[in-house]
Amino acid sequence: MPSRRVITGRSQEPRRRFAEELRLLRTEKGDSLRQLEVVLGWNASTFGKMEGGQSLGSPEIVEALDQHYGTAPMLLTLWELAVADPSQFKEQYRRYMLLEAEAIGLWQYSVSAPPGLLQTDGYAHEALTAGGLKGEELNQQVEARTSRRKLLEGAEAPPFRAILSEAVLRNSLRDPAEWRGQLEYLVKASEYLNITLHVLPFGTGPHGLMNTDTMFLRLLDGRTVAYTENDVRGELVEETGKVERLHRTYDAVRDLALSPAESRTFILRVLEEVPCEPST
Repeated sequence: MPSRRVITGRSQEPRRRFAEELRLLRTEKGDSLRQLEVVLGWNASTFGKMEGGQSLGSPEIVEALDQHYGTAPMLLTLWELAVADPSQFKEQYRRYMLLEAEAIGLWQYSVSAPPGLLQTDGYAHEALTAGGLKGEELNQQVEARTSRRKLLEGAEAPPFRAILSEAVLRNSLRDPAEWRGQLEYLVKASEYLNITLHVLPFGTGPHGLMNTDTMFLRLLDGRTVAYTENDVRGELVEETGKVERLHRTYDAVRDLALSPAESRTFILRVLEEVPCEPST
């Protein structure tokens, strides 16, 4: 078999390729980072981080760059591929992330933290910092985690049901402003037609998922797989019998939880308890 022909000589890894194209386009146009700041309105350091691979930026910035360089929709397409690229996640999550992106239905039980699909940037940053990440790796993992929210947005977004232990709503961030933002996002998400939230209040008694975050994915081929995670390990569960047992346990927990309307009211009450002033 003949060897694969190298067409451009540039990276085939989506995130790196996106950064390379940004640098190439700016160089060819003769712009400096400062000139981009003046013309497009975003800080020069933002463009520098995007070209250095530390950040992907927002779709608004990328669309503005596409217009500036006359490349629409090339850069936005590359950005979408970079955001969806599972290689930005740690190895143990990559197969799960590939399946999640293809899921036609998702449901989850969360023990002590908001589901990854519903975490704000501020929450993800503090949680990942507490886990020991810093610098470029921290920024990359925050962006990788929060970009998952896009899976639940748009007309074609799959249905998502989440049961939140009350601990999720009580284990607040250090910064009250960021914590308010997270709770407000949960309230907003509960209004989406494809998202259903339940709160499992304290005092409902022991159940089969007490210490295990559990996500179920309904796939295009009709299969359902599960991903379970605790403090020390995560496991992708694909064996039908095991998935069914987990599913029955999940249904039993849902029977203990508040209704969606009651849950929204519960979250709003918790939100009222959070100070409005940011921490100093």
